[in-house]
Amino acid sequence: MANRSRKLTPKASKQNKPHAGAMKRVVKKPQKKLKRGNWLSSTVAIPTVASYAILLSSASLIMAFAWISVLFIFNPDQVSWLNKILPAWAQIPLGNHERPQTLEQIQLDLSKKNQIFGETLPLHQDVKKSFLLPVFQQRANCQSDCEELVELRVYERSEELEFKSQSENYYYLATQLPITGPDESFVISPLLDGTLEPQDINIPLPLNKVQRFEGGTPSPGVWFDLRGQRQQGTGAIAYGHVVYYNPERTNLLQMLSWTSPNGQFPKWQQVTGDGTKELVVDQTIGLEPHLQVYQVKPLKLFLKPIQLEEITLKSPAIKDSAYQNALSIARSGLWTPAFEWLKSIKKQRKGVLPEAAQAQMDLIRLHSQLTKIQAQKNWASPSQEALADLIDGRWEKALQVFEASPHNAQEIATLLKADEKRLWNRTAAALRVNPNRREVQAWFALILAVQRGEGHANSWLKAQPKITKDNLAYIQSLLARLNAEGTKSQISSTHPSQIVGTVQPITQVTNTDWLQTNSSADLKLTDNQVWYQVEVSAFNDGKRWLNFPFENFNLPKTEAAKFLRKTLGITSDPEIQIVVWLPNGEQQITIAAIKAVQLRGKVLRLLAAGPKIPDNQNNVLQPKPLALTNAALEWVQPSPITLRELYQQNPQGVKVMLSSLWQSLQQSGEVPAGAIPSFEQMQEKLGDWPVQVIDLTNNAQPEIILTISPEAITSLNESTPAIQGENTEQRRDRTIILSDGNKVIYTDFTGNYLQRLSAIAKLSGVQSLALLVENAHNYSLKRWSEKNQRFE
Repeated sequence: MANRSRKLTPKASKQNKPHAGAMKRVVKKPQKKLKRGNWLSSTVAIPTVASYAILLSSASLIMAFAWISVLFIFNPDQVSWLNKILPAWAQIPLGNHERPQTLEQIQLDLSKKNQIFGETLPLHQDVKKSFLLPVFQQRANCQSDCEELVELRVYERSEELEFKSQSENYYYLATQLPITGPDESFVISPLLDGTLEPQDINIPLPLNKVQRFEGGTPSPGVWFDLRGQRQQGTGAIAYGHVVYYNPERTNLLQMLSWTSPNGQFPKWQQVTGDGTKELVVDQTIGLEPHLQVYQVKPLKLFLKPIQLEEITLKSPAIKDSAYQNALSIARSGLWTPAFEWLKSIKKQRKGVLPEAAQAQMDLIRLHSQLTKIQAQKNWASPSQEALADLIDGRWEKALQVFEASPHNAQEIATLLKADEKRLWNRTAAALRVNPNRREVQAWFALILAVQRGEGHANSWLKAQPKITKDNLAYIQSLLARLNAEGTKSQISSTHPSQIVGTVQPITQVTNTDWLQTNSSADLKLTDNQVWYQVEVSAFNDGKRWLNFPFENFNLPKTEAAKFLRKTLGITSDPEIQIVVWLPNGEQQITIAAIKAVQLRGKVLRLLAAGPKIPDNQNNVLQPKPLALTNAALEWVQPSPITLRELYQQNPQGVKVMLSSLWQSLQQSGEVPAGAIPSFEQMQEKLGDWPVQVIDLTNNAQPEIILTISPEAITSLNESTPAIQGENTEQRRDRTIILSDGNKVIYTDFTGNYLQRLSAIAKLSGVQSLALLVENAHNYSLKRWSEKNQRFE
């Protein structure tokens, strides 16, 4: 037990447990030790305070050096003062910042490196305080647009006394950003179906222009658009980068790469209504709208405090089935129905949506505005009219176009057969939301019929659980139209008719004057029909376009009627559209049937029968009735912008262009002769004039089209009303076209006031665009002649 107790109880230490006999000494010793301890504590305390002071001083020095290092990295000029107190061997190397330079010296340095000094762009209200300098380089083996952007530099004026006292301004390089254009695969991606040529994937395309965004851009900071263009068919794809200059950090940031297949440049506009404009990139192709909208959002990064964030419809901002359904049909392209649905949802929520949901709704609204405008246009082609209606979700109106005539049914059937799922996706999405809507069922069945066969369409219809007998019978009657004798396409046996001409009603027809297109039929009218004579301006013989006068077009001695039917393509396509403009500007289209042909004195005429068209009573303010076959041409309508907006995109070009425009108006007598007004005066008068930008000369450079109203001309001559003539023919809009070199290449402001540009058109089988021009007695098609440098 004793042993166990000793094991469990620790041995007493001699230090912790002194002997009893030594207690007196033990009492005195602690006093002496205490004195020594006090002395020792006092002695040690002095160096301890000093150590703290040294540590604090060291920490301060470390922080100071760290801050100087940060300044040296991000803005070396701010630490240049250290060189004044440092010996020569310890000078801080500042590189390009070591000594400020004049503009001439900067330009000279760049030329030594085979680089090109671009046009400087101000970064501050004081234009001499700081500027952005684009640096270009000559491209090898280049024929046109050979200057390629390679770098952006920011220069700031030196405020040091040594340079401030000089007569010239000296600048130091504050920051720079190397530039490479976007890859070709990215630029053309909106036009592709997902398949890319391997060799095209990593080829960067050149950028050749730098433009500062003006007016209403998010602040603080300055936004720039770096852009280029790539020729694609008859048009050009625009592409580029958006760069932001952050004045607080003195750095340049590449924020976004963009591409626009329709050649439109990005613009800042109010979309969400939150006080800050959004960046809008237009990727619309044909009638299919596609707008990318980017919001400026804060970012918790020292060097990049903001970012451009795209508004997308991928994830619904509200967990609500109705809201999710609205976004689903919007993603399929039914923008207007989706927007109407969202308005109802917002109303149910007492007019308040979360910020993200409101942004999605505003994106849908923006697309809906475009599809509504398209659906409200007057289209020359039934297929285009039906397509615009279907894209906007106007199912019933599109069916009315389909049912209007066998010709319409045939043309729309061709459209549905060629459709690559854009209409299929819309109808499928609409059926998911409301599977029992008759008009949507009808279009889904029509698409099935033309793409997979009528049997497939009928099987699908009969499988619909809630379809009524009446609805089934109605839709099957529409399917029957696809197989009607009048809608069977025989175009494979000959080319489609492509004819453009001027039309007028006639009262009497002499049979012997005409070669009938159908020898077994008589030249007789049915009820409510009248005769029309079409004087042909141009037609396609299946190989090329021929224009009036038809000098080398001769009839064979035998079977002349058969020759004309085949050459004109009217064997299988005998219908022609008559387009009439009403007094309110609205177009009215009447379908007539070609009955006979006549070639006399190099003038080619058609005889057609159709319903009576409205009489314009020779009103010179209305265009003449126009005749054209369905396959003849496709209207091209570039979106108009104002001259003021164009100036923001290309200020130097607009300045030169306005001078050429004014000179042309002076030569035609529309404005007084004499000195040309200043640019500011012209911009004030002409800034709101609409212009269209499109390549008409097939040189990959856009021309500028100005359509000028009589009121606009009057506004230029308020002080000299005598300039305006009394001729009423002058009261119609007229057009001037200026080339990319700012030369007038077309004008309606000539001595012949009866000439008017009616439209721009794309002819079948022709790469370049054509002008449809109304003359004194007829219409003519004019195309650009590369050889003669004019429209012919």
